[in-house]
Amino acid sequence: MAVITTTHLNFRGAAREALDFYQSVFGGRTVAVTYKDAGNVQNESEADWVMWGEVVSDDGFHVMAYDVPSQLAWSQEGNPFFVSVRGDDAGEISTLWQKLSEGSTVVRPLEAAQWGPLYGMLTDRFGVTWVLDVTAPHNG
Repeated sequence: MAVITTTHLNFRGAAREALDFYQSVFGGRTVAVTYKDAGNVQNESEADWVMWGEVVSDDGFHVMAYDVPSQLAWSQEGNPFFVSVRGDDAGEISTLWQKLSEGSTVVRPLEAAQWGPLYGMLTDRFGVTWVLDVTAPHNG
């Protein structure tokens, strides 16, 4: 049996916009099922919110997202997780960085680090913190 992990991002009304943005950065296809689509509307003002969504690209990128309904607790504060994007092509990582950085706050610029050719961290306009880096062989 194989086990695959996928980052699942939680929003409050911004999941569709976030999924569309991530699809514009990483490519692939976006699927979004609303609460109305699923017949699970608890609050009419949230009927078009995303109950389940994802972006999947041919090169392996996969992220899921949904809008937490107002009857459930949710907070965007803190850093409960980072999304890590690693690759071996500096040009590709730099291109992804440039696209993701639109409207973001750079925590650490994408630049050489002690442990690898490129490393950077940013928090995008949806409050999600991303770590992008170029992998390097371990010399330990």
